[in-house]
This record gives sequence, structure tokens and C-alpha cells, in this order.
Amino acid sequence: MRSPKFRFLQTIVAAASVLVLLMLVHPAPVRGADGEMHGMSAHMTMTELRPVQPGDQARADAIVAAARTFADQYTDYRKALADGYAIFHPELKQDVYHFTQSRAAVAEQFRFDPARPTSLLYERVPAAKAGGEPGYKLVGVMYTAPYRATTDELNARVPLSIARWHLHSNFCVPPAGKRAEIFGPSAKFGMQGSIATASDCEAAGGTFIKHVFGWMVHVYPYETDPAKIWAAGMDDKHGMDHDAKPMQMPPGMKMPSDMPM
Repeated sequence: MRSPKFRFLQTIVAAASVLVLLMLVHPAPVRGADGEMHGMSAHMTMTELRPVQPGDQARADAIVAAARTFADQYTDYRKALADGYAIFHPELKQDVYHFTQSRAAVAEQFRFDPARPTSLLYERVPAAKAGGEPGYKLVGVMYTAPYRATTDELNARVPLSIARWHLHSNFCVPPAGKRAEIFGPSAKFGMQGSIATASDCEAAGGTFIKHVFGWMVHVYPYETDPAKIWAAGMDDKHGMDHDAKPMQMPPGMKMPSDMPM
């Protein structure tokens, strides 16, 4: 018989798989009065911007520089794959694809190293030729932190006067037969759903996940506009408007001017 811990881990894996579908649709922003943790919606929590403190900009600039130096190694996405970065759900159409290295993700739970982000962020580009595999264009990196991290701890990693961390939260995994209820204006489950508490989720037959993954922050080091470098929440176009570094493409392949959505 499988242990309760094993079944819980299975639930987390299932929730993560469903979540990637839901992350493709931005939840509508609402205002909350919960202190520094600003509720972007019932299912996403974001840190509030703090007043700028001496040294904050220098710290942020150093992180961007480290992120760019690291990312420069992976202009060719195939090198990222060779170095153990796995594409999170490549079969799904997404605005940005996370190439995540498990070792880096685990390490980020215990320390922050600007030179070793958890994930590389890429946009998908059309195949070089008919019938070929699609390529990927580098746009940025993602850092993570434990969900238990306080705002002061997040600020110690990346200054909260410059960046806003986000946390996917209050996630109700739909029961079998109700997966269709995660989308649309009447959605009950998932990141668009009306269910945002453990009691309501249990009553609907779902499985409640208080937080999924952990704290995250995206950095787009190839941008020239500071607002885009640290774009977050509804301001983050997830790579769609980024002046990104062109990927290494086969000779003769041209970057299309209009990427398909």
C-alpha cells in the first residue's frame, strides 16, 4: 500500500502538471489589503514594492549582469538541454518555456546565487524547415525561493524596491471528470476558478494546494528598459514583447518578424 506521503507527492506532481495549463491565462488583478504580500488575485500573491534603499540599485544591477553572463552560455538552447536543463511541458503552447535544472532548483531552496538561476526562459520559434523541430529563442532567467521565505528574506535575495516576487497559491485541483471546469467565466477550479479556500475545495471534491512550487522572479537581462528587465505580474508579457537575444540558428534561417501566438 502506498504511504500517505507518496500519495501527497503524487498530488503535487498532478497539480504542477495542471498548473502549467492554467499559467497560460493571466488571472484578473484585484486589490487586497494584506500588507506587503499583495494579492494580485485569489490565486497569485505578489510582494509589494518597497521604498528604494541605499545600495538597492547596485545590487539589482549586479544580479542582471550575473544573469546575462550566465544566460550568454545558453543562447543555443541545445546546450541548455545538454547541461541538464529540461523543458517544462514542451508539448503545450506557451508564451515562454521554462528550461529548469533540478540541481539548481534544489540549491535555490538553501541559498541565492545570481550566477546560477533555477530556469532559463525561452520563446519558441518556428522550425527551420517544414517538418522539423521548433527552435527556442533565449529571453531571460528565473530565480526561485522557498514558499516559507519572508519578505525580508526575499529582499535579501533581490531588492523588493526593484523587483516583485510572485507565488502561485490557493490552487484547487479538480476531481476526475471536472477538468473542463478550470477555464471560462464560470470556472471553479484552477487559477481562474472561484474556489480559493480549502473548505470550498473539499466540498467540491477537489484537492487543495496552498502553494505550488515556491516564490519566483523573472529577469530579462537583454532588455534596455528597466521596467521590462524586472517585469512582473500583469506587466510581464512573458517574452512576447522582449528585445531578446537572437537564438543560434542554422545558416540561412531568418528570424520571422511576426511570431505565431
